[in-house]
Amino acid sequence: MSDFDVEDFAQQIADQAESFLVAIQGVSRGEAGAAAVPLLLLEVSQIMLAGARLGAQQDFVPEQEFQPDVGPDPDLDRMRLRLADILGDVDLYGATLEPYDPETTPARISDDLSSIATDVANGLRHFRDGDHTEALWWWQYSYLSSWGTSGSGVLSALHSVVAHSRLDRDLDPIELEEVQEASAMLDSASDRG
Repeated sequence: MSDFDVEDFAQQIADQAESFLVAIQGVSRGEAGAAAVPLLLLEVSQIMLAGARLGAQQDFVPEQEFQPDVGPDPDLDRMRLRLADILGDVDLYGATLEPYDPETTPARISDDLSSIATDVANGLRHFRDGDHTEALWWWQYSYLSSWGTSGSGVLSALHSVVAHSRLDRDLDPIELEEVQEASAMLDSASDRG
C-alpha cells in the first residue's frame, strides 16, 4: 500500500471504531430502549467487518519497536456495568474460545464488549495522535489476538437472542392453521414418494 492508501484505510477503520464506541456507549446509557440487543448485534457486526478487513491485510509494521504511550486505557467499567444491567439474563453466554475445541466457557457480553472497546479505543488514540501505521498495527494485532475471538462469541450470542425473540413466539390461529396445512402437505408428499 502507498502512504495515501494506508492513511485512507486507517481513516476507514477509525470511522468504524468511532461509530462502534459511540453506539455501545449510547446503548449502555439506555438510548436504544428495547432495541438494545438488535443494535448491539449490528454494531458488533460492523466492528467485526473492520477486524476482518484488518485480518485480510498484510501485517502492518510499526515504525518504533515499542508502542508509544498514548495515555491510560479508558475507564469503561461504568459502561460495562450498565450494559450488564440492560442485558440482564442474556448477558451470560457459553463462549467457544477455539472452534476446533468445542468446549464452552462462561462469558459475559458486557465484559467482552468492554474489552473490545478498550482495544478499539487504544488504536483510535494512536490514530488521533497521527500515527496511522501504529493504529493499524494495534487494531490488526488486537483483532487477531483478542477481540476477533471475543467478538465472534458476542456476535453469535446476540444473534441467538435476536433469532429466538423473532422465531420463538406463539403463532396466531391463522399462522398455526397454515403451518398445520403445510405439514400435512409435506407428509402427504413424502408418503407418495
